[in-house]
Amino acid sequence: MRIGIVSETYPPEINGVALTVHSLASGLAGRGHEVDLIRPRQPQATNIEPGIEVFDVRGGALPGYPGLRFGLPAGHSLRQRWIRRRPNAIYVATEGPLGWSAMRTATSMGIPVSSGFHTRFDSYAGHYGIGWLAPLVRSYLRRFHRRASATLVPTDALARELLALGIDNARVLRRAVDTRLFCPTRRDEGLRCEWGIDANTPAVLYVGRLAPEKNLGLAVETFRAIQRQIPQARYVWVGDGPARESLEAANPDFIFAGVQRGEALARYYATADLFLFPSLSETFGNVILEALAAGLPVVAYAEGAAREHLVDGINGYCIESGRGDAFVEAGIRLAGNPALIRHMGRAARASIVRLSPDAVIGDFENLLRDMVKENPHEHAVDAAHA
Repeated sequence: MRIGIVSETYPPEINGVALTVHSLASGLAGRGHEVDLIRPRQPQATNIEPGIEVFDVRGGALPGYPGLRFGLPAGHSLRQRWIRRRPNAIYVATEGPLGWSAMRTATSMGIPVSSGFHTRFDSYAGHYGIGWLAPLVRSYLRRFHRRASATLVPTDALARELLALGIDNARVLRRAVDTRLFCPTRRDEGLRCEWGIDANTPAVLYVGRLAPEKNLGLAVETFRAIQRQIPQARYVWVGDGPARESLEAANPDFIFAGVQRGEALARYYATADLFLFPSLSETFGNVILEALAAGLPVVAYAEGAAREHLVDGINGYCIESGRGDAFVEAGIRLAGNPALIRHMGRAARASIVRLSPDAVIGDFENLLRDMVKENPHEHAVDAAHA
């Protein structure tokens, strides 16, 4: 099949959506499909991968998010491209201006199209002082995703949330994690020496966007409570974002490692001891799977990946939403008990090793094939070219 993938974020950008979309594109290409990737033009050069054709469109910088861009509407260009080489199916991963124009163009041409629901933008509005926009954002998301044949979500819980929003076409496509990359064997005692700690001192880790919607104040509060009991404990932050400058200024004893990729990122996970993830705005949270795969017990709210993969008291602590006191207590309990960290770390790794990227790509491929089979326009096109 020839498959169009439209996304307003893609590597070299580093975020959960970009990495998920890249995994789907490269996985389909690896199975012999032609992938037509539509994305905003990036200042950095894009690596050309076998089986993936890249079509860059105009875009702009996303306010408040250095390094991230959005795509401008490109309906005319997409129509001309898809007339020349018509995709069998299209996946629109993001709901920005580029995504909206792709959705309209695909449906008008009778090309089967699915969408991805990766981010609750309506819940983000309150974190940026524009909570009054949340109903408008929800209305937009509802209109966008109801145009698609299917809206792909990573969890059953999110599918139920979308149904409550009036989006009744949600289908679950599970997420996977590269357990060969994220693995406890990448632990590096030399890196711990750089952090200024020995093997018996807890290193707490955060990986992700440094942004207001991530509820980072609770992460800081939890670590300070840990530090009162274990003064030599260290907090390592991996990532970047609009909140980094203020976090660094207020917490000069924290280690800010910036954005890490590939094996370097895997080394940070494996070298730490526990992972605190206080976000309440996640549709999933790929970093939770990465931490578990690396053998880190996780403390997180019962949202997204945590709801699906954390077993409270076994591979970490899954906290009821809004219970900040319970979150802090769980962090203290773990950090102060090295034997519990080791026990939960082994359970963390065991809980995740069966999540196969190949199985996820296979499910995605089958979903696209079903869309093509069920599309009457596709059969009409085939007959016209017979």
